[in-house]
Amino acid sequence: MTDTTELIRRNASFAAGEFKAGLGINPSGNLMVIGCVDPRVDPAFVLGLEQGEAAVIRNVGGRITPATLSTLAMLRKVGQANQTGKPTGDWNLVILHHTDCGMTDLAAYPELLAAYFEITPDQLPGKAVSDPQGSVRVDAGIALREVSRDSFLVSGLVYDVDTGRIDTIVAPTRGHRTAP
Repeated sequence: MTDTTELIRRNASFAAGEFKAGLGINPSGNLMVIGCVDPRVDPAFVLGLEQGEAAVIRNVGGRITPATLSTLAMLRKVGQANQTGKPTGDWNLVILHHTDCGMTDLAAYPELLAAYFEITPDQLPGKAVSDPQGSVRVDAGIALREVSRDSFLVSGLVYDVDTGRIDTIVAPTRGHRTAP
């Protein structure tokens, strides 16, 4: 069992040897990753990210939901309020789904999933819940419509939990917002 005492011990080791002082609130790599809460798929680890390189949002399935869109809007405001040290250039939003996702198990609970996506149960087939390649395409499409602006690229990746490899399903694409 991993208890608080163990976590404090690990933190002391981190603070002594791996902590990087002086990191800014904005990611140094102009990168945001949305991934699943599955412990096998820690986006920072599987993508080899450095501390401070990316903002990482994790939720069930790594999905773009209304709550995710709200989080992204809030983070955009935080970035606007903290311009100092903000890197220039294109921002990259990476949507990272994976094989053997527990969300597939939730297909048996359409009311629960519909509430999560804030849709009606009859709209669930359009979310491709049991297909990681399909679901990353769906979510990249939402991001391209709702999140993107001229300096924002959206990518969709699928991590294979059996091989540790990532496949690009949606190449970096520049989208256009449909709403102001």
